[in-house]
Amino acid sequence: MLVFVYGTLKTGRRLHEHMAGSRLVGDAVTQPLYRLFRIDWFPGLIEHDNGIGIRGELWDVGPETLQVLDQVEEVDVGLFERRPIRLAVPFDQSAVESYFFLGDVSKAEDSGDCW
Repeated sequence: MLVFVYGTLKTGRRLHEHMAGSRLVGDAVTQPLYRLFRIDWFPGLIEHDNGIGIRGELWDVGPETLQVLDQVEEVDVGLFERRPIRLAVPFDQSAVESYFFLGDVSKAEDSGDCW
């Protein structure tokens, strides 16, 4: 499965070790439908009416890694949700998922297009 990562799972970042065994497809940018916010020591991606293209990495991950990522992103407790994301060319037709923050961002700092 293709997964778009935009923060702590990216190469050289705090939680990147969880990507072990996965294959980096390359750098990628989303379509301008999203915003990135500083939640704490990590970013949170949301869909937004005034969205911009978010820069990140596209990874090909296996089922075991996907299960680990769901745990790391605390999907089971509702911190994040993994769902489809729309990327820009050349990945615009690919089936890709990413982790969306489910909390309140009303008081969070906008992080621009890259974490």
